[in-house]
Amino acid sequence: MAGKREIKNLKKAAERIKKAVEKKERIILYGDSDLDGVASVVILKETIQNLGGQVTAVFFPDRENDGYGITKKGLKDLEKFAPALFVSMDLGISNFEEAKMAKEMGFDLVIIDHHQILDGLPDASIIVDPKQDGDGYPFKGFANAGIVFRLSQLILGKNFSESVRNSFLELTALATIADMMPVEEDNKGFIDEGLNALRNTFRPAINAFFEILESKSNIQKIISALNTCEMVDHVNEAYLLLTSPDIVEAKKIAANLLQRDQEEKTRIKEIIREVEGRINNQSENIIFEGDALWRLVFAGAVASNICQKYQKPTFIFKKGEDESCGSVRVPKDLNSVDAMATCSSLLITYGGHPPASGFRIKNDNLERFKNCLSEYFKKQK
Repeated sequence: MAGKREIKNLKKAAERIKKAVEKKERIILYGDSDLDGVASVVILKETIQNLGGQVTAVFFPDRENDGYGITKKGLKDLEKFAPALFVSMDLGISNFEEAKMAKEMGFDLVIIDHHQILDGLPDASIIVDPKQDGDGYPFKGFANAGIVFRLSQLILGKNFSESVRNSFLELTALATIADMMPVEEDNKGFIDEGLNALRNTFRPAINAFFEILESKSNIQKIISALNTCEMVDHVNEAYLLLTSPDIVEAKKIAANLLQRDQEEKTRIKEIIREVEGRINNQSENIIFEGDALWRLVFAGAVASNICQKYQKPTFIFKKGEDESCGSVRVPKDLNSVDAMATCSSLLITYGGHPPASGFRIKNDNLERFKNCLSEYFKKQK
């Protein structure tokens, strides 16, 4: 019987991964394309390699074209590897249809996520999410990388050396800060120890940033650069950088990410001005704006800025031909996931954390979605 202070199913996930390595099964790691998802994939990949195993494929969904989560397009791209152990990280908890599809393709699906549970759980072999019913671990505020760090400890056991621990703590700290998780309990330890370990890192990617920035203290600039989320054949550039063994190659990628980060900040400011121009003198209780010319990767930053400034629930989306995909931010004490749950019949997918989440919707339902949200938030006052 599981102990009260264990993350539910974490031991099961560790044993399943060890079995896959022992049996030389194909292993697919599928992670979200932000820093938390990337760090989670890097930690688990290096854990498997430390165990003497190999990862068959690493995959990150292209948010711009495919949206968030385990996508049907992603599954079709990976079907050639079935049967395989399919481990999803920092996503998957709201992918009910896709989990069923993965199973039908011959994938053994393990979901490792930290987002809010919606109405039930997907059909996966193992689900690790501290927010699910029956999870006895007292702390629920992990970044996904924090959960994968704990998983790595279980998988490697006595082989979890000090150098491996420090290397994984560095990534866990960066991911926890990047995902704006609460700096308390387990997270405080991850951040304090991880930032301390960063000063003596062996990882070429981090040393590349330190050399370019001529400083070991500008952690936010590193995080911001690693979150720029460009994709190369469904592999995130931040992943390529963090796993690069070559300092020269790492410096080239890091310099490119830092440059792009500055360009993206300029574009984000432009979009914020556009949104503010549209909502000028509006008396509506929510901010709900989208555009075909706005890139989805900017939606979260724009929504955060607008929400903080106007203290209103903010929904910013990229409008596609038939569907739109967006990011949500809400003021303190409001729950964006619960809000969207009341409108879920209008949505293709949705999910995330109470203060920060995302959605995908058919364009035909946009106006009804806006009205539904407005009604929900009127009742919250």
